[in-house]
Amino acid sequence: MTKNFSQTAAFIWSVADLLRGDFKQSQYGRIILPFTLLRRLECVLADTKAAVVAESERIAEKGLPEEAQEKFIIRASKHAFYNTSPMDLSKMGQSDIKDNLNTYVQSFSKDAREIFEHFKFEEFVGQLADANLLYKVVQKFANTDLSPEAISNHEMGFVFEELIRRFAESSNETAGEHFTPRDIVRLTTSLVFMEDDDALTKDGIIRTIYDPTAGTGGFLSSGMEYVLELNPDAVMRTYGQELNPESYAICKADMLIKGQEVNNIKLGNTLSSDQLVAEKFDYMLSNPPFGVDWKKISGEIKDEHEQKGFDGRFGAGLPRVSDGSLLFLMHLISKMRPITDNAKDADNSSNQGSRIGIILNGSPLFTGGAGSGESEIRRYILEADLLEAIIALPTDMFYNTGIATYVWVLSNKKAAERKGHVQLIDGSNLYGKMRKSLGSKRNEMSDDDIKTIICSFGDFEVVDARVLDKPEEMKSNRGRQSANPKAEPAKTFASKIFATHEFGYRRITIERPLRLSAQLSDDSIETLRYASKPFDMVMPALYEAFGRNWTTDSYGDLSAVTLEARAMIKADFSELKEKQIKDVLDANLWQDQLEIMNKTKALQTAIGNGQFDDFNEFEKVLKQALKDADASDDMSLDAKEKKQLLDAITWKNPEAEPVIKKAVKVANPLYGAFSYTDPASKTKIVEFQTDSDLRDYENVPLNPEVTTTELIESYFAREVQPHVPDAWINSDKKDAIDEEIGIVGFEIPFNRHFYVYEPPRALADIDADLDAVSSEIMQLLGEVHS
Repeated sequence: MTKNFSQTAAFIWSVADLLRGDFKQSQYGRIILPFTLLRRLECVLADTKAAVVAESERIAEKGLPEEAQEKFIIRASKHAFYNTSPMDLSKMGQSDIKDNLNTYVQSFSKDAREIFEHFKFEEFVGQLADANLLYKVVQKFANTDLSPEAISNHEMGFVFEELIRRFAESSNETAGEHFTPRDIVRLTTSLVFMEDDDALTKDGIIRTIYDPTAGTGGFLSSGMEYVLELNPDAVMRTYGQELNPESYAICKADMLIKGQEVNNIKLGNTLSSDQLVAEKFDYMLSNPPFGVDWKKISGEIKDEHEQKGFDGRFGAGLPRVSDGSLLFLMHLISKMRPITDNAKDADNSSNQGSRIGIILNGSPLFTGGAGSGESEIRRYILEADLLEAIIALPTDMFYNTGIATYVWVLSNKKAAERKGHVQLIDGSNLYGKMRKSLGSKRNEMSDDDIKTIICSFGDFEVVDARVLDKPEEMKSNRGRQSANPKAEPAKTFASKIFATHEFGYRRITIERPLRLSAQLSDDSIETLRYASKPFDMVMPALYEAFGRNWTTDSYGDLSAVTLEARAMIKADFSELKEKQIKDVLDANLWQDQLEIMNKTKALQTAIGNGQFDDFNEFEKVLKQALKDADASDDMSLDAKEKKQLLDAITWKNPEAEPVIKKAVKVANPLYGAFSYTDPASKTKIVEFQTDSDLRDYENVPLNPEVTTTELIESYFAREVQPHVPDAWINSDKKDAIDEEIGIVGFEIPFNRHFYVYEPPRALADIDADLDAVSSEIMQLLGEVHS
């Protein structure tokens, strides 16, 4: 059978010989695929064609609406589609072939007709006619036997898939948008279905398979193929949704050829407009686009998240707008069939749970810290115990990207031994080099490579890194070759099993006290002549250029030099907005700053210009100085002025005393309530102001065997306190879900778990290479000078 469908596909694709020169290579599939579909549909309908034409003529006289007509005609057709034209490809003629062909296609039932519309078939028919190729192409297909007697639905599916593959390879610059490589499809499909092999071989099996990013239907076809090989009598119902109209047309055509209900294949954006909203599925497979942002549909997504919560698809959280991969994963999880109490009968598809296989890049494994949307999504998946395994694939496996990719396998019906655990499989070295690259696809997985992963997954056992029997990769011999090259690491395969909580941590915030010194020095007081940001840079420049000759009466007056001042601001401080420019040119701002500076000078007279390394003491002195000043001196400072004053005369000093925030009654140094003895030897219990620059975070690994309090306190005492004795845990930072101290996060550091240390080359070898290069350079320089 394999030989037959390959030969048939090759024969059909030979139409490309006619198209060469008049059409681009990337356009061949857009012509060959719809003509193949047209010929197959024509052959399938041949037996009932006369009855359909007669019924159509009879119904037309009654003037019924199209939907009513369809019901009568389908009954005569005995298929899910029909064509009411008495013509076929062999009767097109040559003179009016363009009009005849378009009329013929318009005579199909609605679902079939829609496929040709999305292929833009009429447009390509016109181009073929203009190139005088239409008659030749039609004759080629008219003489190709695609009848069910010659080739079954199952075999025809293989033919169409082979044509899709050839189309994808001929236009590999965009292939990745609608075509997943066959080796990846086989692997993912096997991982999803293999756990249910026993159930799938039973009589009367009816199962559903769904792909929310259906592309050309590769995953749907592979799922059907897998099940039918196990059980030819099984019924597989396919569902999908696809954004790209051309890919949608190919997928729908493929499903029509295979006898599927094409109404279940939908066109549109799955995330913003789920057109199978009420459906649940047994199996789900998907290869969503990597790293595609969802900004254009962010309104719909955020509304569903906020308004529906867990009653919608995105209750767990939202990833950053730059990568929507996890949105597709949450969408799939929302489509899982629930496990009900009476889920004992494996044949009862309404209560048997679901399995998911999805291909993602590395970002969803670890992007986003504790509390972020990505972390919360991972948390939901792991705490709900839905994740069975993650398999690392080789790089350079896809047509349009060479990045690292991973297959995630999820299920809500885990086997007993898998409950509470996740298997990580490193299959990144299971590949062989392709003889000819296709876009970015340079590697492919053999049947043995796929079998290695499948067996490891099925055995659910730890596999220590074992060396693979793989040929060494050819290295470039260009440039200088090292006399002692670094040995290439061996290609290995490994599998590890982790408890789900091992990917979780509690992120605690570590605070340290603010330590300030203060001094009313002349230099610090002079800085008060200028306002703080955004004026801290422009005002010194204006003062230097125009303010040196200001008197007490004219201080801040820039009216005489407004044009010059504006020109300077526009040239050197273009970030300032118009309102800010007006403010800085207003004398009131300058005079307000002069007033603050003069008040500070008066305070300097009262306090002195000595350095205070105990800000608590300085605050008392400052408060007393302001109180002692005569009311006539108008020494009052509002909150904004006092802040600017303190910003100007204080600085952080690790040798200074910590700044006290408030006194408390009970000491608890782990959470910031310290017994403190001030320089006057007076002891009290206090909390300190925090220094945001010294704030740090610690990720404490989760341990369900101890309480959260014991977990974080023992970690703090062991890992933090010995190094920074004045630190404490911020007890205000609590998790939004469990309301305990620290924010729970989850990440899956896949590469870290499989990292193997490679010692660097010996220094003597590196020195020898450097000496050799240096000698060669000196020799070349000598030849130049000579």
